[in-house]
Amino acid sequence: MSEALAAALAATSGAVEAHFARVLEGFGSDRVAEAMRYALVGGKRIRACLVIEGARLFDQPAGRAIWPACAIEAMHAYSLVHDDLPSMDDDGLRRGRPTVHVRWDEATAILAGDALQALAFELAAHPEGAESAQARADLALGLARAAGGKGMVLGQALDIAAESAAAPLTLAEITALQQAKTGALIGWAATAGARMAGADPAPLAAYGRALGLAFQIQDDVIDATGDAGLAGKAVGKDAAAGKATFVSLMGIEAARGRAAGLAEEACEALSCLGAAAETLRQLARFAIARHN
Repeated sequence: MSEALAAALAATSGAVEAHFARVLEGFGSDRVAEAMRYALVGGKRIRACLVIEGARLFDQPAGRAIWPACAIEAMHAYSLVHDDLPSMDDDGLRRGRPTVHVRWDEATAILAGDALQALAFELAAHPEGAESAQARADLALGLARAAGGKGMVLGQALDIAAESAAAPLTLAEITALQQAKTGALIGWAATAGARMAGADPAPLAAYGRALGLAFQIQDDVIDATGDAGLAGKAVGKDAAAGKATFVSLMGIEAARGRAAGLAEEACEALSCLGAAAETLRQLARFAIARHN
């Protein structure tokens, strides 16, 4: 990771954590509120950085961009809390710590996830976020579509169904699954800055599509080859479950090659934005080099 990208991610992380502290200040100290705070700790903040860097490209103030940036982090945190449940992926470790249902219980995890999802929409539509009401409505509508039954939730449902399918998924089917499960929210994050400004989101949408798929392929590589200590979560679960993945169908080296090609495709989509989009290009390359 370059020093410039490391600085951008560190600045994003600090801003996100400070903003969540402000937003959650009035939530009290009950189990659900504490579980929400717990679920929001850590992570690389790549999605938030996509929002903030995209907003910067279109001269949107950082004080406004932090609202949709935290919206995507809240939505992502909700998805992780629910995905980790025994009825879903049944994971006991997330970001190097016990998952929410292990730290508390399943009911608390479900409610905390529900609350985080609601918070995500509140943040996306907040009047201190995008300046125009139309932009705020567009952000909230887009987030609902990316997270719902045609996006992330659909992808998770397809992923669960694949575990008991009579035949392993094909490469085309896995691609469609992951474009929904992982790619939809990354795509929303990539275009949020343009939507805040009422600008054409097409170049950033193309960037987000390629980045989302590259990101998921690298996740499959990490699951197949990574170390749980570095990853901060269990690895090797896909192979143990007999699930078809990019790695199982393509092999490690071919999967890495495909991810690298997608990262470059993402970078090329930003050619019309010039040098100002360099941090986004570095993010795409980092996405396929990370170990967690």
